[in-house]
Amino acid sequence: MTRVEFFFNVEDKLQKLAELGEKAIAKNVKLMMFVQNDEAATEIQQYLWSLPHRFLPNHLASDALASATPIVIDWKGEQLLHDEVLINLQHPQPVFFSRFRRLIEIVGVDEADKSLARIRYKFYRDRGYEIKSYNASGNVT
Repeated sequence: MTRVEFFFNVEDKLQKLAELGEKAIAKNVKLMMFVQNDEAATEIQQYLWSLPHRFLPNHLASDALASATPIVIDWKGEQLLHDEVLINLQHPQPVFFSRFRRLIEIVGVDEADKSLARIRYKFYRDRGYEIKSYNASGNVT
């Protein structure tokens, strides 16, 4: 069954994505970042490539090199290139989330984001998924 984790009160989602990407690469784990749209995908891709002192190789799911890269960024969900870790930044939850071993939800500090996250949290909980929640400092809640 998919492991579900929520990171709440994240002030800088791009920074959190980079942190999670770095951890995944260190553990040789493939990561898919499922974002809102193509503009968000481009923003995240540029951010990850521009980080000083970090190498976070990534490609959009539509890129020919995506299957060979540890971080895949997508907004359509049509090309699922692996089943290891999915970071969801969309609402509602993606229909294909359960094919992944681990699902991570990143929730910002604004009330609108928290409200939508509560709906997704309830969805997973009501279907029997065990959920771990962390605040922005990394403590289990």
